Amino acid sequence: MFVMFEIVLLAMVAAFLGLRLYSVLGKRTGHEQEPLPRAVAEERQPAIVRAPIGQSEGPIASAPVGVDMAANSGLRAIANADRQFDAALFLEGAKSAYRLVLEAFWKGDKEALRFLCDDDVYDSFVEAIDAREARGETLDNRLVRIEEARIVDATYDHPMARVTVRFDSDIAALVRDSDGNVIGGSMTDAVEAHDVWTFFRDVKSADRNWKLDETDEV
Repeated sequence: MFVMFEIVLLAMVAAFLGLRLYSVLGKRTGHEQEPLPRAVAEERQPAIVRAPIGQSEGPIASAPVGVDMAANSGLRAIANADRQFDAALFLEGAKSAYRLVLEAFWKGDKEALRFLCDDDVYDSFVEAIDAREARGETLDNRLVRIEEARIVDATYDHPMARVTVRFDSDIAALVRDSDGNVIGGSMTDAVEAHDVWTFFRDVKSADRNWKLDETDEV
């Protein structure tokens, strides 16, 4: 757990997260998996990724490492509204959230996803999990590494803050049938995934957590 940017799962769900999600998120490069409909939340809910502590008092003069210039003004507006917000620490927490959500889906852990995601994203994940289970398939996936994570956009529309992060990662993906036979993918040949995730929270809420609001792929 990060001291300043820990993931709050409310019911110790972090201890149960396994490896299961490339079928829903990331660029398809040969490993056959079900697509996830793009989910954009219409109603904002309390968030799940904990906001970091230690935001500097001065304005953001230029985009820091891991932040696109296009996100600069939005991050400044969020920092002005939430004096505890820190973009660099947020990015570290977002990478942890990325791993947790991927692993929760790969495992089919609906309870964990319920705490990590907004309703629309959660419903899309559950639909994909149910379809996979109906086919008798299981995923044996592994997030090999996150090559890069960058904040590419940020907005503040009182009282909602939204931060969009692009993740470039390598994922080993394997699909098994109901008998445990491999029907697709390889654990020795990782594929590239390029995901764009948006997190949000109500900065006026006492709840310091962020939630996954939208997923897309590049």
